[in-house]
Amino acid sequence: MPAPERIPSRSLTDTELVTVLAEGRLTVLGQVRGASNAVLCCTVAHDGDEVTCVYKPVAGERPLWDFPDGTLARREVAAYEISEVTGWGLIPPTVLRDGPYGEGMCQLWIEAAPQDDESSPDGLPPLLALVDDEEPAEGWKAVALAEVGEGRTALLVHADDPRLRRLAVLDAVINNGDRKGGHLLPAPGGRLYGIDHGVTFNAEDKLRTLLWGWAGEPLTAEAVEVVDRLAAELAPGTSLVTRLAELITAAEIEALRGRVAGLKASGRHPEPSGEWPSIPWPPV
Repeated sequence: MPAPERIPSRSLTDTELVTVLAEGRLTVLGQVRGASNAVLCCTVAHDGDEVTCVYKPVAGERPLWDFPDGTLARREVAAYEISEVTGWGLIPPTVLRDGPYGEGMCQLWIEAAPQDDESSPDGLPPLLALVDDEEPAEGWKAVALAEVGEGRTALLVHADDPRLRRLAVLDAVINNGDRKGGHLLPAPGGRLYGIDHGVTFNAEDKLRTLLWGWAGEPLTAEAVEVVDRLAAELAPGTSLVTRLAELITAAEIEALRGRVAGLKASGRHPEPSGEWPSIPWPPV
């Protein structure tokens, strides 16, 4: 379906947006085509405020061999909870709620700003690219060689962008198994969001991402602070752990603690393990 019209509304804080998403009246506008699971575009109205959102009912989730059935919506909410602890605001406000098709994830709709190779006033510079060079140009990080047809290969690169680097840290923490290019939403005003976090928090290493450009490099000072904060917030008995226990399993929470402890100990971005495909397919 085409992008919905932007709904005029007063400026809402993230806390207010969570209230609207969780308690408002949900009205389905249509289905977002091309998604592997049911994705519905909706409006949600509460006390005079109305926003556009994405609603993913559990009933529309396709079974996966490596994740328990009916858990993807809760994993998306858990990812939002972790994102909020980082203070980076990388995931749009997300809640778990009942809707017209039963329980599901409800997330604020983000209208992505256009990207333009020439960085024109109407667009933003791209975050990902395929180049014919053997090495990335200044301002870019290499990911991997990719086949582009007719026996040709090109170098997949991503921007050396601090917003992407924060997202790479978040993905390592939540064990994101599907960080594709289409899951990156640069918003007007310079903010970057990540979406589609259903295949996260597996107790086994599942990290698959297009953001390997910093693999093995030291974490930034701000990332070290975030990792320390996460370690403290994930201690047994905290309010964060109580909320996560309603969304993911005890084994997955323990694995989450282990990943944070590993990042804290190494002080570096993780590298591909070699035991699991490191690049999602298709990459977009």
